Amino acid sequence: MSKNFSFVNDEFVDTDNAKIGIKDLGLQRGYGIFDFLKTVNDHPLHLEDHLDRFYKSAETMRLPVPYNREELTDIISQLMRKNKLPDSGIRINLTGGDSDDGYTITRPNLVISQSFLRYNPEIFDRGWKITTFEYQRQFPDVKTIDYLNAVWLQPQVKAAGADDVLYFYNDELRECPRTNIFIVTRDGIALTPANHVLPGITRKQLLGLKEFQVDEAVLTIDMLNDAAEVFITSTTKLIIPVLAVDGRTIGNGQPGPVTRDLYAALKKIQYS
Repeated sequence: MSKNFSFVNDEFVDTDNAKIGIKDLGLQRGYGIFDFLKTVNDHPLHLEDHLDRFYKSAETMRLPVPYNREELTDIISQLMRKNKLPDSGIRINLTGGDSDDGYTITRPNLVISQSFLRYNPEIFDRGWKITTFEYQRQFPDVKTIDYLNAVWLQPQVKAAGADDVLYFYNDELRECPRTNIFIVTRDGIALTPANHVLPGITRKQLLGLKEFQVDEAVLTIDMLNDAAEVFITSTTKLIIPVLAVDGRTIGNGQPGPVTRDLYAALKKIQYS
């Protein structure tokens, strides 16, 4: 098995030996951000969009990125050449740095890792079941490393026979911990929550499809319950039909026509 490399602060290291200090604010306080992109046939998909979000997240969280955009792009390219993983996931982590008082941001620790990742189309046909939970993430437009509530809810999700949880707040839909949610109305319009959610990159791609009716809106629990179709989107999952919510079947319990058409369009963008 060939050696896998990661980038830690200023150097490439064997991933098995990669490390940061125990004073790191990510470890001490859960303070940090990340972004995750995938490569297909040695091509990083939507890299500029991911970097836009990464730098915006860093600015919001007051974390100075130790490399400019051009330098960071070059580091990612070097990492890809070293690892020789044409189909992969690349995670860019930035924490609050090593803090003596465990509370003050210092020079951030930057960790970039790459691992094998290949999309499995069978996940589309299987679909997902989700359950709902009232919760609003802190800094919803930032991709933070804070998944405390999502991890804490896992026993509840499994007990419900679900694949994931959908957050709502004051009766308005938000997002799943790792995915954006879309509903399809009975007149065939795909809608996704407009506010207080992470601006997903796959979500952005769908909103940019001019040949389909896809838009942002304020969505409620009642609209979810009345939806003809429901699906989620993410970088790793593309589109997954949601076939049941809180034990209630969506539509006929099969991926709907709008979901299928959007899925085909998205695959064409990413894999053609």
